[in-house]
Amino acid sequence: MAVHRNIPDSAGWNVFHADPGFLDLLRVYLTDDMLERVLPHLERMGELVGGRLDELALTADKNPPTLTIRARNGAPDEKVTKHPAYVALEQVAFGDFGLAAMSHRPGVFGAPDKLPPMVKYALVYLFVQAEFGLCCPLSMTDSLTRTLVKFGAPDLVARYFDDLTSQDLETLAQGSMFMTEQVAGSDVGAIECTARLEDGVWKLYGDKWFCSNPDAALGMVLARPEGAGPGTKGLSLFLLPRHLPDGRRNAYRILRLKEKMGTRSMASGEIMLEGAEAYLVGEPNSGFKQMTDMINMSRLANGVRSAGLMRRSVNEALFVARNRTAFGSRLADLPLMRRQLAKMQVTAEQGRSMVFHTAKVLEAADAGDARSAKVLRILTPLIKFRTCRDARKVAGDAMEVRGGCGYIEEWSDARVLRDAHLGSIWEGTSNIVALDVARAARREGALAALADYLDDLQRETGAARMPAGLAETLKSALGFMDEVAQDRAREADVRQAASAVYNAASATVLSWENARIEERTNARSGARLALAGAVLRHKLLPRDPLRGGDDAAELATLLGEDTPATREAAE
Repeated sequence: MAVHRNIPDSAGWNVFHADPGFLDLLRVYLTDDMLERVLPHLERMGELVGGRLDELALTADKNPPTLTIRARNGAPDEKVTKHPAYVALEQVAFGDFGLAAMSHRPGVFGAPDKLPPMVKYALVYLFVQAEFGLCCPLSMTDSLTRTLVKFGAPDLVARYFDDLTSQDLETLAQGSMFMTEQVAGSDVGAIECTARLEDGVWKLYGDKWFCSNPDAALGMVLARPEGAGPGTKGLSLFLLPRHLPDGRRNAYRILRLKEKMGTRSMASGEIMLEGAEAYLVGEPNSGFKQMTDMINMSRLANGVRSAGLMRRSVNEALFVARNRTAFGSRLADLPLMRRQLAKMQVTAEQGRSMVFHTAKVLEAADAGDARSAKVLRILTPLIKFRTCRDARKVAGDAMEVRGGCGYIEEWSDARVLRDAHLGSIWEGTSNIVALDVARAARREGALAALADYLDDLQRETGAARMPAGLAETLKSALGFMDEVAQDRAREADVRQAASAVYNAASATVLSWENARIEERTNARSGARLALAGAVLRHKLLPRDPLRGGDDAAELATLLGEDTPATREAAE
């Protein structure tokens, strides 16, 4: 293999082809016909991400949006101006690939029906390896449409559906979610924004503190109707248009844009509602329950994005390690580096398997499967908690593998690391979502449903094709979570219990995937089984911190040379 003497640079590679395990997973989660339809688009996205999209994302990150309040003659002219690089990214995501439309209507990629969630998430998993910021408006538009269709009045859905699912940027109505207030961050029940029914029209008053995509055509807003009770039970859900049917600007102002650590390409701002007209969505005083559907979809999308960032980080780290020498050897041949790379690989593959498998569960839940709906209820906060936190660590380790250049903004590492931190904040911080796992277990029977579901996966896999001891460990992890969920005095253990369930569930899913891959190929694979074994041994079973271990064979399996090669070798 040719070895770079300059700093290895992966620019121009196809990130889909650089990730050979991806295609095996797609064969597990998609039908042959569906894979045949979407494969050219996945390959095209992989090519764009490794080239043009990455260049656009770097440019957009360095040129954040700006807010103007007045025209030069003093006339009111509030607008958010986006850099052309960001607009070009919008064209690819919303327009060329229809990522916000494909779950809601036929026609994307010529499909006669809506595409399954796995197609959307597979494409977003690739797209986010170039650009994270735009994925927020993309996710909110997608989830707002879902929530509107699910709970909104038919005439309201009919009024906005076509624009929400348009692939033409001139007619597209992007979505947003205005929930956070200064006094009500994670404590949603403390929301003070007021809704008043004036002459038969709902009008909103109040201050929304953190609003991403603030100039979106439509926003979902939680507000408390006058006279409604306290807490989340007094909240209602409203659809807030940026412009009224007669073309007038609605009565709310963007006060300023936030200067953020990450996702700099995308505007986030503060909103003042001054009697803005809005439409009630669903039943009064059921707003929080209805908004939860949108939040959960955003949480799953957050997990997909975090998994994608981990894949980008692992790909870059492997590329550097295999194409740079130090002390007379490739970095990838040095024992400590191999251990670091293997740990990154295990964590990244856990995240990918969990989000892809949850897409499978989501499809079943939307088709009416009651157990899948409960499983989805607990998998979503588990992913939001663990996958998003893991992305921060993996992105940091990848920066370290590149060394000093990883700390330079010309490369992807710094941007990926900054963006990775947002996943643990949006739609609930780690403590909040870990507590939500316990709440789902305690109140909604979701933990029992998950235990039953994972038991089925293990039966399908077979004991001979799972790491020894996994079944017992899974049972212990679920029992631990149940104990903690039922005893409020053990709240301090919630994160530990949630991590245990996530790790045991991911090892089960990895084993199941490996068995499915072997059945399709009629050959022994072992790659994902090795990953499952590593999760079990290194994240679940007790280890003596004062003793080392000979895991050279395990590392060799996890870091097989079938992943990113140099461009010279590829040629």
